[in-house]
Amino acid sequence: MNVLTEAFKLILSGDPELVEICLTSLRFSAISIVLASLAGIPLGFFLKLRDFPGRKMVLVVINSLMALPTVVVGLFVYSLVARSGPLGSLGLLFTPVAVIIGQFILVLPIVTSMVHGRVSEMDPRLPETLRTLGASGPRYYFMLVREMKGSIASAVLAGFGRVIGEVGVSMMLGGNIRWYTRTITTTISLETSKGEFELGLALGIILMMIAFLLNFLTHRLVRYE
Repeated sequence: MNVLTEAFKLILSGDPELVEICLTSLRFSAISIVLASLAGIPLGFFLKLRDFPGRKMVLVVINSLMALPTVVVGLFVYSLVARSGPLGSLGLLFTPVAVIIGQFILVLPIVTSMVHGRVSEMDPRLPETLRTLGASGPRYYFMLVREMKGSIASAVLAGFGRVIGEVGVSMMLGGNIRWYTRTITTTISLETSKGEFELGLALGIILMMIAFLLNFLTHRLVRYE
């Protein structure tokens, strides 16, 4: 009970380190999900609305990558940005950029697959109606996205929830450096291993609140689309 009390005290007091850790996690996750959305939303639409040789294989690969363990993604990017890797000269290892790259790779298949699934469920008359009204090119896709904004937003929120709760990528590529690359999940892992539970529990509570908020928003968007 004392640990729980101290955890709530840290949250309510606005502990500077706790606030910095939360902001770092939110910043990394927000940038990675924005980049993944910019690539994944158009790709999801493209894979549904365009037929080309190998399309089914691409979908199988993307769906398989959704279950890719975070440590595998971390290991892959680590091999690229490590000093002996092809991008080692850029000095990206243990920097925010490396974490964002890893999180982007982790969440891109999720956003793409979920958007593709949402597009597959849309009214088949919608594309024909837009074409009849004269929509074409970028305007056509813009109007499709606008009509399905609720479903697309729910896919993006699901991706954000996945990436803010991951630990493997952030630990391997960020190095869990205090005041620099330390995130909510890596701090929980560190504090628990040290036997100091107050900060870890406080961050766990915050992470749960974020998860509940994302779940609430997702249900609202799907319900009122």
